[in-house]
Amino acid sequence: MVATDFLQEPQVRQWLDGIEPAWTLLTFDSLRALRQEPSASQAAIRIANDLSADEIAGSALACNTFILLRQAIERGGLSLTATGNLSRAVVEEMCKLIEWPGYDQADAFRLHKVINEPDFLPLHIVRLLAEAATLFRTQRGKLVATPLGKSMLSETRRGSLPAILFQIALWHMDLGYFARGLLGSWPQSDIGIVLWSLSVSAGEWQTSEKLTRLCTIPEPDILSGTWDRSAYAMEARILRPLLWFGLLEYRSEKIGNSRFEARHYYRKAALFDLP
Repeated sequence: MVATDFLQEPQVRQWLDGIEPAWTLLTFDSLRALRQEPSASQAAIRIANDLSADEIAGSALACNTFILLRQAIERGGLSLTATGNLSRAVVEEMCKLIEWPGYDQADAFRLHKVINEPDFLPLHIVRLLAEAATLFRTQRGKLVATPLGKSMLSETRRGSLPAILFQIALWHMDLGYFARGLLGSWPQSDIGIVLWSLSVSAGEWQTSEKLTRLCTIPEPDILSGTWDRSAYAMEARILRPLLWFGLLEYRSEKIGNSRFEARHYYRKAALFDLP
């Protein structure tokens, strides 16, 4: 068991509000191992790379990456704007094809006269991640599939796509984009510890606030400020991306008579604990 003196500090105890973080059960060696990126020689976290078609179907990121790859191959590339985003014509077509958990297109677009790629967040996420995974490249004003991207559509390679995207997203991309830059790289910088803590804490529905306290190591920055930003950063960088990968399930409950406020709940999906 790991116990640290800072957990007894008044600010930290107030933030925890009586909750004991799951990671305090870990030994120092386990903590150190979880801070290493998964690899053939570092197996503290195992990422399955042989998913079945049914298992892949639960991952919005994987399914929509396949859609984008097929569209790029069938059309000989997807037109880009001068700024490097997909053209409005392409975005309009993708709006008809892409499905995303918890995303209401009508609500998202109600203030937009025209829809650019960054306005359609699911498409923007898929393209950014797929490019980071070198599944696409820019060529003569178009987004085209690379040989690696094309190979992902084969039966022998399809099952490895979620693992490739997952490792790139959580260990190599800065997901602070989705948190509007709040709190630096926290808590993504401890993603291995957060994932392990979720594995033992999210078996039942838990609020995002409780999961933040159960699964993250608090830093001084999260304890300052006029409002608690930690749950927002946890949702933006960890919980929602895991939902997009099909590793978590989500539901919400309205708070009182408020039109906009809701309490967010998450729990592990079956794919999280895949043998």
